[in-house]
Amino acid sequence: MATISFRSLMLFSAVLRLFLIIYGEWQDIHMEVRYTDVDYFVFSDAASLVALGKSPYKRSTYRYSPLIAFLLIPNALIHRTWGKILFSVSDLLVGYFIRTILKLRGVPENLCTYSVMLWLLNPFTFTIGTRGNCEPIVCAMVLWIIICLMNGNLLHAAFWYGLVVHLRIYPIIYAFPIILTLDQSRFQSGKKPILTDWSSSKIQSTNGSGSIKVSDPCHIWVSLKSLFTRGRLLFGLISAAVFFFCTGFFFYLYAWEFLHEALLYHLTRTDPRHNFSIYFYHIYLHYEHEFALSEKLISFLPQVTVQLVLIWRFAQDLPFCFFLQTLAFVAFNKVITAQYFVWFFCLLPLVLPWTNMKLKWEGWACILFWIGAQSHWLMWGYLLEFNGKNVFMQLWMASLLFLAANTYVMVTFILRHTSSPVFKRLEHGHSNIPTKID
Repeated sequence: MATISFRSLMLFSAVLRLFLIIYGEWQDIHMEVRYTDVDYFVFSDAASLVALGKSPYKRSTYRYSPLIAFLLIPNALIHRTWGKILFSVSDLLVGYFIRTILKLRGVPENLCTYSVMLWLLNPFTFTIGTRGNCEPIVCAMVLWIIICLMNGNLLHAAFWYGLVVHLRIYPIIYAFPIILTLDQSRFQSGKKPILTDWSSSKIQSTNGSGSIKVSDPCHIWVSLKSLFTRGRLLFGLISAAVFFFCTGFFFYLYAWEFLHEALLYHLTRTDPRHNFSIYFYHIYLHYEHEFALSEKLISFLPQVTVQLVLIWRFAQDLPFCFFLQTLAFVAFNKVITAQYFVWFFCLLPLVLPWTNMKLKWEGWACILFWIGAQSHWLMWGYLLEFNGKNVFMQLWMASLLFLAANTYVMVTFILRHTSSPVFKRLEHGHSNIPTKID
């Protein structure tokens, strides 16, 4: 089979996105159904307000960081497509970062290209940026953080992590796996870590093959002390400082309006409109009654439980852990919209080189089950929204089926994944815990 060069793939992808941006402008003018995402009009209106020295939150339904509005000020000053171009460039940058991560891990060129194609030529992903959705920026930042960690640039990783959590709160779920990855036996500040090569991923590691018994009676205290390494403290302090600086700065500019709309709203959000979440029907039935804070927060319990299990099991295999965490976070969220799928789509190419799943059987089963469950939900959603039919119960059942599809995909990937920690254990790594191996 003839292979395509990465440069040709990037060039084709750029031309495709430029064409879609131009086409989108034409469709918005000449057709009843607009190509542009409704959120893009919200971003543009908020940017216009900022350009006039006003608060972006004067625009109803703007519930994002003011950074998005600031980035899109050229929409008001230069041309309304500026934001789409910015988001599409970020989309292309995601493809470049995917290749960078895979090459750092020693993945062969052809496998890298196929993995990048999964992002760049995915109809769902290349329409997200061209329709004016900001998620490609967030995806690019998450991948850049992984690259910084792989190159040992801890300070850069911490800075960008604090910024991305401010921009979109959901990457907070990556905090624990990053902290656990910064283990002194694998990652030492000021030194470039040794990465596990793709070619060695099939070889059974012998590092953890023996049982380890701790001989020091004070081992619990020593173990707790070993958690607070210089790298972990630096990452935590810098990322927290960046997050609180950005939050404090915008709080100074826009006061409680910013804090509520950009951050607190997402923690207690209850949306009565139909969406992919299994919680939407309960919220719809009880929306006229005020939900107690405990009711709003209890839906986080399944999310938190699944997150902790995944982190405990897969933290050292950082890209795979991120992928599973994001998929689980979206699947169990109180509100699920189609744009959330981009969050784990950008991580999927990072885990495929380590899967033993065959496309012919299990691969197609995952694809067809996931797309079929989503299409089934969309059918009932169409009957409700456009035909006005009372199909709320059927739509809720479709949401349960979609949750089952997401769970099936997640479990299948776990069962067919070849575990490969990103960082190798250092041969002369420093450890404060005296041990003997049986």
